[in-house]
Amino acid sequence: MGSQSNGVSSTECHPLESEGAGQSEETSEISESPESVSLADASAEKATQGSDTDLELEDPEKAFAGITGTDLYLEACRLMEVVPVSHFIQNLAKPYINLNHHGLGPKGVKAIAIALVNISNNHLDTAGAAAIAGLLLDNMSYLHALQLSGNNFGEETAPFFAEALMGNVALKILNLSWNGIGNEGALALGEALKVNNVLVHLDISNNQINNEGAKKLCRGLEVNGKLKILKMASNPLTLEGATALVTSVRKNPKSMMEEINIPNVLVNETFIKLLDLVCQTRPELDVIYGEVEGRIAKFPKQHPNPMKVIQNSLKEHNLQLWDFFRNIDKDGNMKIPVAAFRRAMMQQSRIPLDRVQIGELVRKLDPNRTGVVDYSHLQEPKPAQKPVEGEIEEEKKEEP
Repeated sequence: MGSQSNGVSSTECHPLESEGAGQSEETSEISESPESVSLADASAEKATQGSDTDLELEDPEKAFAGITGTDLYLEACRLMEVVPVSHFIQNLAKPYINLNHHGLGPKGVKAIAIALVNISNNHLDTAGAAAIAGLLLDNMSYLHALQLSGNNFGEETAPFFAEALMGNVALKILNLSWNGIGNEGALALGEALKVNNVLVHLDISNNQINNEGAKKLCRGLEVNGKLKILKMASNPLTLEGATALVTSVRKNPKSMMEEINIPNVLVNETFIKLLDLVCQTRPELDVIYGEVEGRIAKFPKQHPNPMKVIQNSLKEHNLQLWDFFRNIDKDGNMKIPVAAFRRAMMQQSRIPLDRVQIGELVRKLDPNRTGVVDYSHLQEPKPAQKPVEGEIEEEKKEEP
């Protein structure tokens, strides 16, 4: 199997070259790569073991029955007429494989039937979307996260992913950012979220979704009881769309939403009041928005440093900062999930902190946005105990 004339390495997954006059020249070039030869030999060996009509099967996937691991992948590549990706084979046992910028194409994606994969920026378009949707419908139990950003799927691919999410029971994280799925995509995802009870993280940033699309998505958010993180940055949303998103959480008693990310949306004081109202019953909710209208030209509203507010309040009651956080920490491991921390801070009444101050506190205690508040560094060292007088005298007697 020769490398393509555009210089793409033979270790990348691309359609096989047809045999022709220039094959001998390409064969001489590829012979310099032992890795490529071994892959070609493995695929050729598989070909000799099968029938001559394998590629003509109406349902090639039936040929995969009983085959697993590397053998399954090599067989899939042979039937899909693509060159196996050596990087994929070498890392097959790992829980995550990054195949970003490997030029997979729709057939290459179809051949990858196992593992946690990153298939961003591979120009998969409609055919690739259909292939990915097929994999999701196969309900592979080990496929918990899928990165599909920047593949130019477009609005016409929305039904594929909607159907896949309706039937999938394993995928928890899906990144569809930078794919131009538009309002039709938002509509399809909204319908899928009415049924899906597994997905917890959805990124549809930069997808040309406007206010109408957000409202269509909200149809699913109003009934979904699993999604926790929704990222919609860099979409042409305005206050109207932002209000619809927050209202959908308010309407849904089953909502598990913890974060709505719309950092480019300009909001107003009415929105802030709505958000404060929603957070009274959904204290774990964090909405990341842009500037507040009316505050841009003026000095922003000042909020006292939340850590100092806590320290001053505890000092009045002769309590330690460490003790305050330890009382919130139910597990006692000095690490609290952000959602649980927000809820506890919003519901406690001892220290007067508002939603903005609690958000600032979270950012200080979880600067890398890990989703966990770590307060172990706040532990105050215990003072060294001084020996009692009797112990000192005994030590002196023991000295020579």
